Amino acid sequence: METKNHKGVLIVDFGTQYCQLIARRIREQGIFSRITVPSRATEALSDGNFGAIILSGGPQSVYEEGAPSLDSEILNKGIPILGICYGMQWTVQALSGKVAPAALKAAREYGHAELSISDAPGPLFEGVENPTRVWMSHGDQVEILPEGFSVSGSTETCAIAAAYNETQRIYLLQFHPEVSHSIEGQTILRNFLFQAAGLHADWTPGSIVEETVSELRAQIGEAGEVILGLSGGVDSSVASVLIQRAIGKRLHCIFVDNGLLRAGEREAVETLFARNFDMDLHVVDAQARFLNALKGVTDPERKRKIIGRVFVEVFEEAKREFPRAHFLGQGTLYPDVIESVAAHGGATSVIKSHHNVGGLPEEMEMELVEPLRNLFKDEVRAIGHSMGLPPEVIDRQPFPGPGLAVRILGEVTENRCEILRQADHIFTTEVEAEGLHKSLWQYFAVLLPVRSVGVMGDARTYEFPVVLRAVESQDAMTADWASLPPELLRRVSNRIINEVPQVNRVTLDITSKPPGTIEWE
Repeated sequence: METKNHKGVLIVDFGTQYCQLIARRIREQGIFSRITVPSRATEALSDGNFGAIILSGGPQSVYEEGAPSLDSEILNKGIPILGICYGMQWTVQALSGKVAPAALKAAREYGHAELSISDAPGPLFEGVENPTRVWMSHGDQVEILPEGFSVSGSTETCAIAAAYNETQRIYLLQFHPEVSHSIEGQTILRNFLFQAAGLHADWTPGSIVEETVSELRAQIGEAGEVILGLSGGVDSSVASVLIQRAIGKRLHCIFVDNGLLRAGEREAVETLFARNFDMDLHVVDAQARFLNALKGVTDPERKRKIIGRVFVEVFEEAKREFPRAHFLGQGTLYPDVIESVAAHGGATSVIKSHHNVGGLPEEMEMELVEPLRNLFKDEVRAIGHSMGLPPEVIDRQPFPGPGLAVRILGEVTENRCEILRQADHIFTTEVEAEGLHKSLWQYFAVLLPVRSVGVMGDARTYEFPVVLRAVESQDAMTADWASLPPELLRRVSNRIINEVPQVNRVTLDITSKPPGTIEWE
């Protein structure tokens, strides 16, 4: 999907851990943003329609040999520039100013700092309280500003914490406005975007849908056909609806029932997409095939590889029904294609040519159709809502590709799948009935490959235990176990033991990540 119709922001990544956060902050203001590495910044600038540039922070010192750099000609193009942390220091050095290590250890700043705004701060600090709390992370400082620059902010230990040159339209911040710890960071970013750069908020769900559909029609043509592996998750669901809007029944969706799905999942996909959205949906019943392949397998990595291999085989066979389909639709997201910069200044990865859904191989020799490749997850959810997809699809909690197989420890059998499916359904529906799902990242049940003694109806039992897992997280990199109401847990435990055969014990996983993982396998 191209973005020529939107004047956006080009973000040059000098290796900061916050680069995607900067991009998201820009998009939250309704402005398109794109991330690139320093070595491709000039090329990216000429390829796109950019009304502003942001130079990110980074872990190195600008005066070190091999530190990340880019063509300084970018500073002379008349495009408004915001330099953050390392970006500020690189700009100063490129314009013949001076950057040096902080003279004293005490002058280094890591964490909160109080920024005092000067009497002539320029446009970035309009409406910002003086002083304001900001987030610092630097051991170097600007000692001498280039000619034409004025100081717009300082802290107790950093005399030049913010500066600008109105003539060149260059604005420099030693602190990080993109992080929430900078109390008025969003205001400062808005001021840069709308006051200093004069951009317009035209990157909206409606405009994204309209332009994406138009671009899909141009790519696929009037006779082209597309196949897409539909899982029912938010990414493949939104991608399928966008492609259908563009080409109608020339989109062929394949849903593979591997026997490892949650309760009612297959029926829900058939009802929503085949009936409500009138899609050409083909459901492949491959339950026996997957379960046979998993017989006797207990190692979680072997499970994943087997499931991936069988999925490819099933999908390959199913797609033969559509010999005229020369396009493969996928739900690739922007984080999958972003290049990043390592501490040494080089790119850590190249842009991926594809993002495999279900492990689909490159040798399929089909042209990729990726309508979401410029979008973050929250943007995908927003356009999904705008196109009428229901909340149970758009707000669906993450579900692992191997399905219930990685929530059944030990061997995966049809019986164990059914036990877990029923227990998981009770837990998830009770959580959702309480309205707690909106604050949880994931909530699910796990089946253990052991048995324990119990007493039911005055008789001894020897059955399986079920584990309940509920976590809170922002990005799945870290997670805290969620403290669920005791009455809810009591009700869930009672229902599972009474309604699910072969279960006589319910336990609760109260492990955070780290040291544990969210999934058990």
